Amino acid sequence: MSSSQRISQRRKEMLGLLELPDFRLLDSTGNRLNISQIGLPLISKQILLSQLQSGGFDPQLVNLKLGNDSEEFGVVEWRGMNLSKGYVGTKISTLDPNSYDAWGVTNNFSEYRELALLAIAHLARGNSPIVVGGSDALAVPSLYLEAGATAVVQDKSGAANWAIFDHVLGREPREKLTGVIKADGTKYPKSTNVLSPEDWPIPSLEVIKQCFGQYHCWTVPINNEDFSPVGSILFDIGCDRTCDFCQTPTYGTGYKRMTPKTALVWAAALKEAGARSIISGSDQFLGRVLFPEGKQEVLDILNGLRELEMPISWLNGIELRKATRGGGNNKYDADLTPDEEIVEAVWGWDGKVGCIHAYIPAERPIVGRESYKKLLPWNHHCEMMKAIVRSGVPNIDYGVIIGFPDDNNESLLYLEEAVSELFQELKTINPKLILGCGVMCIAPLPGTPQDYSIREKNLLRFEDPAIFGNVIMSSSDTLHLSYEEVADWQRRLWNLSSKSTVISAEPLTKSVSFSKVLANFGKFFKQLL
Repeated sequence: MSSSQRISQRRKEMLGLLELPDFRLLDSTGNRLNISQIGLPLISKQILLSQLQSGGFDPQLVNLKLGNDSEEFGVVEWRGMNLSKGYVGTKISTLDPNSYDAWGVTNNFSEYRELALLAIAHLARGNSPIVVGGSDALAVPSLYLEAGATAVVQDKSGAANWAIFDHVLGREPREKLTGVIKADGTKYPKSTNVLSPEDWPIPSLEVIKQCFGQYHCWTVPINNEDFSPVGSILFDIGCDRTCDFCQTPTYGTGYKRMTPKTALVWAAALKEAGARSIISGSDQFLGRVLFPEGKQEVLDILNGLRELEMPISWLNGIELRKATRGGGNNKYDADLTPDEEIVEAVWGWDGKVGCIHAYIPAERPIVGRESYKKLLPWNHHCEMMKAIVRSGVPNIDYGVIIGFPDDNNESLLYLEEAVSELFQELKTINPKLILGCGVMCIAPLPGTPQDYSIREKNLLRFEDPAIFGNVIMSSSDTLHLSYEEVADWQRRLWNLSSKSTVISAEPLTKSVSFSKVLANFGKFFKQLL
């Protein structure tokens, strides 16, 4: 009997796939000091739902971000002030732990760790097994197992999912158990047959609609209704780089990508379901240029999106070095001139289709580049930024990270002056450009070289994940500055942004843009002066 025949003869067990409520960190006056995820498309859930459906299960999305309930669950002190930890959405306590045959809980963010553990502990009161996945669970599986998880998945490609749910449900296994840690401590090594995005099943229209976002996560002087609902595609997984800050090298997936044909089938399905734009979480979309046919793949995918009239946002940033004529080559004599054809394809905007918004992972474009193997030298970085702005993209969030161990007042002043001059040049090219400076503090991800280094130097001041996992909050000293001084520099560098920081009267149960979080932080800092 074939695998597909066995699947069809089984009862389809119902799996509750939990989307955590929206974590929030508030000061005493109600100012929010972290970024809301409400309204973003559910990128990973879309992939997981369709994959488990194809495996003969009956997965159901349990989206706790829906709803207006709020609940506090803790307090943390930062800069001498008590901040309350809570969430908004549907109360965790309203869930019946026995309402599904098994549960799936995903958490990718340290910031959400306590919330995830609360949800798992509640579900563990029932009799249904709980399978946990996500980057944070992969990094610190013991915490999730102690909270009540039956198993933690350590394979980010999806290759372990069928086998582990077969196992916890007592099904006859179709595949060898791989890439998981069980509650009794038994570890099963990752499979060598890592799934590629090319292997992920195309989601049904029903799944796509459930996972839509309802707003774009940026502030633009256009009608957001023109681009909502928002669909999502993850074109690839993995990376060829090994930057100090990043967990991706620990995943063991290698770099794997969709073909243009598959990518455009996904996009067409999103459009058929009603999406009016796409958010991509692929920070290594240009990783395909490492292969001989890769540049043409880039052009085929993005030209295909234009033909579908589907605007795209690069939410997670794209490595700029791979948009050069050298194609990401790190050799000393690599050609770092912008590849205008790729730049136009990735960031071009004609007022209707193309790139409506780009997050630029500048990280540390000047001093501090050593931790980021993907970065361009400053002069080449500036030329790339000018080429991107000339392509027409109307909205850029320029991401900068501070709080490196070697940071001091002089290095940050140099950063401020250099970025300010660059911004002036970019605004000269396009005076209408909406340019945000997203200044983030180091958030040491567990298990990364950056995490080890900061801890080895005794610079981490907060073990609370609500602080060290929150890029809006400084959590570490440098060798020359206190974490408070790093926070002051963060606030100062935000002033480089041309985006409005006016707070609307909308309640915190609604989406909160990055600009509004910065404004909230400005109010918060005034209380400290």
